[in-house]
Amino acid sequence: MHEVKPSTASQEPSRHDPHQLLGLHGLDPEHQVIRILRPGAQEVHLEVDSKIVQAQCVDSRGLFEYRVSKFVTFLDYRLYYHNGVLAHDPYAFTPTFGEMDAYLLAKGVHYRLYEVMGARLCTHQGVKGIKCAVWAPNAKSVAIVGDFNQWDGRTHPMRVIGSSGVWELFLPGLGSGEKYKFEILTQQETILLKADPFALSAELRPSTASVSANVDSYEWKDEVWMQQRAQRHGDGFPLNIYEVHLDSWKQQGMNYRSLAPELSAYCKEMGFSHVELMAIMEHPLDESWGYQVTGFFATNARHGTPSDFQYFVDYLHREGIGVLMDWVPAHFPTDGHALARFDGSYLFEHADPRKGFHPHWNTYIFNYGRHEVVNFLIASALFWINKMHIDGLRVDAVASMLYLDYGRKEGEWIPNIHGGKENLEAIEFIKHLNAIVHQEHATVLMCAEESTSFTGVSHPLEWGGLGFDLKWNMGWMNDTLRYMKRDPLFRSHYQNDVTFGLLYAFSERFILPLSHDEVVHGKASLISKMPGDDWQKFAQMRLLYSYMICHPGKKLIFMGAEIGQWSEWNCKSLLSWELLKHERHRMLQQFFKEMNHFYHQHQALWEMDSDGKGFEWVDLSDHHNCTISYLRKGTNHYLCCVHNFTPNSVPDYFIRLSNVRAIRQVFNTDREEYGGSGKLSESIRIVQDNKQRRTGFHIELAPLATMIFEVEFVY
Repeated sequence: MHEVKPSTASQEPSRHDPHQLLGLHGLDPEHQVIRILRPGAQEVHLEVDSKIVQAQCVDSRGLFEYRVSKFVTFLDYRLYYHNGVLAHDPYAFTPTFGEMDAYLLAKGVHYRLYEVMGARLCTHQGVKGIKCAVWAPNAKSVAIVGDFNQWDGRTHPMRVIGSSGVWELFLPGLGSGEKYKFEILTQQETILLKADPFALSAELRPSTASVSANVDSYEWKDEVWMQQRAQRHGDGFPLNIYEVHLDSWKQQGMNYRSLAPELSAYCKEMGFSHVELMAIMEHPLDESWGYQVTGFFATNARHGTPSDFQYFVDYLHREGIGVLMDWVPAHFPTDGHALARFDGSYLFEHADPRKGFHPHWNTYIFNYGRHEVVNFLIASALFWINKMHIDGLRVDAVASMLYLDYGRKEGEWIPNIHGGKENLEAIEFIKHLNAIVHQEHATVLMCAEESTSFTGVSHPLEWGGLGFDLKWNMGWMNDTLRYMKRDPLFRSHYQNDVTFGLLYAFSERFILPLSHDEVVHGKASLISKMPGDDWQKFAQMRLLYSYMICHPGKKLIFMGAEIGQWSEWNCKSLLSWELLKHERHRMLQQFFKEMNHFYHQHQALWEMDSDGKGFEWVDLSDHHNCTISYLRKGTNHYLCCVHNFTPNSVPDYFIRLSNVRAIRQVFNTDREEYGGSGKLSESIRIVQDNKQRRTGFHIELAPLATMIFEVEFVY
């Protein structure tokens, strides 16, 4: 039926559009020709009209041809991949990346970019396969390589779409689990083998290939959580976060699916409302803790596939636990297989190291002035929210993005156009990010890890702020830990450390963090920071955590603190769960559990976290006893919180508080079942002056303890 004759085609396959030569092309009014590029092949067979036929080699380049009638369509013939898969011809299909995609990318506003870039399973022109697209505007040519073509870049060259810099190819017949990379020929004629910036999955380190995957087939069952998420958004909700590094939490190498029931059950029992996950985006170096990211759309392969991670999030949601994740748009590593010098040029990063290289971390800094780079990052954020149902992003190292001189000496940075040190491009990116996330998902939490006094980090965009929902209160964390590490004998001279934070506590919407950064690199674990003997260390851990719970602001604690972990955190070692064999550690864990549940049950501790109306000092001047007291206020609900930062017990301690009608103690960290001394102030005496006015009350002040009283006032 089909005659095999060599054609007169002598043109080279175009580096920018191999489809001009390869695929199905007309020859004359009656015939077409199928051209196949198989460099080094002796024979090439294909299937035409369900019959296996042999193509003819027409030149030394490995170009094969087979002539067919004018009635043959791209659906009537199939080719063999090197791995034996029989599929339709990649060069017979129209582009999968369209003009509108190119336009939106150039503008930096393609908010579903993750659906059209990278390697994505799809059905194109009625055929199932993988559509591949990569941004490499300065490349001379790009090919996709993998097991399916024996990693030979000559076999599957890609075409560039207009002036977009995006190279595209549809690979019919392939599906999930294909390992692949992009082979890029640079302007210097150097060949680079690069992982897919938009990959959904990757090989387990130390291998670096990208792996095709499907994130659209998972059947979510968390509808109730997603509908009710709005109730957990804004100031008036309790938020206490358990920060977790999955690989060192319970058992190394656990799969997302096996982790889900254990972690959710633990959080429910312990009273944590959310988990914050470290190291979820793909990264090659364990010791980077996931903060040197190579896969901004890929789940960490150490714990399973993208669908396994979707199951993990889904399970936690169904158990009532929110899921936040660390997201790292501030920098990326210099690993040769990833984003660095991606197409042989400075593409994702600035060319000038004064803006493009981070001296602290030896990493590259994103070029926030380039629309395509900004689009890449915003698409990453939206991917995790849309496809993985993440409830919030903790944006890492925001301070390093805001300032051009961050970590640099004089002369090592470039001022902005106004001569200042603010990174105007990064600031605009952050505002753009928060605007589009909140436009699409008003109930997703955007949290900034920001350590400076930059104004308005959590202020709305319409107020001129950056638009984050919450900001980490690093000042509170530093002051509090510095104070707690001091010997109680000398704390009276440093009382300002625990009162100063209230001067600015309502200038932003804050999270109070006791994070992983405070228990590594020689800083010691939280309990090891505490001075004194073991009894005092455990008492001060209870005091520290209860002080954080009572203080205005949302809460975050790193795993291990709740069991009294003695050693510093090491990402290669599991938490010391064996400590729970000892009574004192079990008591501490029980305290954390009851403190958390108490927090959730008392709206005064969270209803007006970012409003000064929710806080009132009772006494901040008792330096002698190192004791502070204040009111936390909710709707018709008042708690008086008293913190004694010395090991001294005061049998008759007076707290001046007017118009107290009734008062009862509702929490005491010195309870014997927590490991305390049992000074519970069971008798509380309200004091009246000679005019019958109620001026305060007497309690027994417990040592190194927090005492919380529910108060009713006379109006």
